[in-house]
Amino acid sequence: MRGCAVDQPQADSEETARLLARAGDGDRGAFEELFAQHRDFLRRFVELRLDPKIRARVDASDVIQEAQAEAFRRLGEFLARRPAPFRLWLRQTAYERLLKLRRRHAGTARRAVDREVRLPERSSLVLTKQIMARGSTPSEKISKRELAARVQQALARLEEMDREILLMRNFEELSYDEISCLLQIEAAAARKRTAIPDLDPAPERK
Repeated sequence: MRGCAVDQPQADSEETARLLARAGDGDRGAFEELFAQHRDFLRRFVELRLDPKIRARVDASDVIQEAQAEAFRRLGEFLARRPAPFRLWLRQTAYERLLKLRRRHAGTARRAVDREVRLPERSSLVLTKQIMARGSTPSEKISKRELAARVQQALARLEEMDREILLMRNFEELSYDEISCLLQIEAAAARKRTAIPDLDPAPERK
């Protein structure tokens, strides 16, 4: 992946650095321990973006397993370059596996990484759940259904970049500096684009 040339996110923790040093010396157990700390993070990411067209044939666990093997194979390259904090590098490795799976199963042509995988409809539902407050009464449930429809309509009017940033921030819980690193934009710009969209229906064109 490209280095974090915009806003550098927080460096790896001392524990991560220690385990990386051991893994770099060939300690497979240290790598497995380190990867396990990020497994849930990677699962959320993969499950959100796994193409529905291939979901019946490929499970998120398969993608994570392939990403794990690939990350271990390329660990020396990562340690030599340190293009980003370790968990962002793992995320990018998993992302690249998703691209290869989509090309393999859907037969799509090779394109730029940042344009290959578009956000699935499920992403709108995820953001809706993040936004809505929990309720238990029948009236609250009706209001939640109405709000869900309005949220999805509002998200549909956003640019793809804005939807991606909302997902990164609300679902993956990435920091603005991490978003900046991955998308190669200023952290301040990412922060401005995370405002929840206006939930009023789009005005009809005359």
